[in-house]
Amino acid sequence: MLEMKRLRLLWELDVRGTVAAVAEALSYSPSAISQQLALLEREAGVPLLRRVGRTLELTPAAHALVAETHELLAGLERAEAALHRAHAEVAGTVRLAVFQTAMLALMPQVLERLHRTHPALRVEMVQHEPAAGLEETWARGFDLVVAEQYPGHAAPHFAGLDRQPLIADRISFAAPEIGVGDPEFAHVHSLADAAALPWVMEPEGAASRHWALQACRSAGFEPDVRYETADLQAHVRLVETGNAVALLPGLVHSGAALRMRRIDLAGEPQRTVFTAARAAADGYPALEAVRDALRLEAGLISGESTPLT
Repeated sequence: MLEMKRLRLLWELDVRGTVAAVAEALSYSPSAISQQLALLEREAGVPLLRRVGRTLELTPAAHALVAETHELLAGLERAEAALHRAHAEVAGTVRLAVFQTAMLALMPQVLERLHRTHPALRVEMVQHEPAAGLEETWARGFDLVVAEQYPGHAAPHFAGLDRQPLIADRISFAAPEIGVGDPEFAHVHSLADAAALPWVMEPEGAASRHWALQACRSAGFEPDVRYETADLQAHVRLVETGNAVALLPGLVHSGAALRMRRIDLAGEPQRTVFTAARAAADGYPALEAVRDALRLEAGLISGESTPLT
């Protein structure tokens, strides 16, 4: 009889590529992972791994096992959801990946509400960039991810993840208040006026950076990206203190007094904020409770962000 825990390790190796990556994801030592895979190979009675240079590759037999293991893991998840539906109290643990602005704008109120309504529910939360959070949720590192998608820049799709839209978050052009910073900032009334000004953007590779560059180029200029950071709160401070201009989504300002000018963009572009979870977990009460709380907060949040249904 093949051991399910060892099959899971083989599945993880196929997903993550190296023993070291599996060990890091599951908080085991690489040697422990290798020993368990060797035991699985002996149980199977056929070669499952072959060394190519310094890496391990799965054999055709191993790939067949991985495909079956994927279905077994989904079945176990459906069984667990059914088991929890039989209990009146919502309990258990939900592991949540959230990007920064959603963590700041949504999650404090969501966690407080869940603590009141479902005291037996435990939520564990980690800040993750959307693409990484989606991949880790698919790989069972998280149960739920709150992610974003910018106009014309689709977030990665992973088979078996159920997406639900949460908020349409309007993007606007942010400039310092009149009288703050260089006098040149005072003459900015549209995106095209910012051609010669310093910009702050997220690093290369971020969806927001790609979208912002295209927006500037469509307005007829190549932006002077003088500051780069993935921290949108740093973007806000650089604009507020008169050091830069930026393109910022509405959630960044949620619950905070605005100390900058927000200038509407043509076409009122919006990023979409959504949740994603494995379809096999559909109906798991703890997961549904977290999603319900997120949807409720999305409906209550102030500013220009619009709840989606």
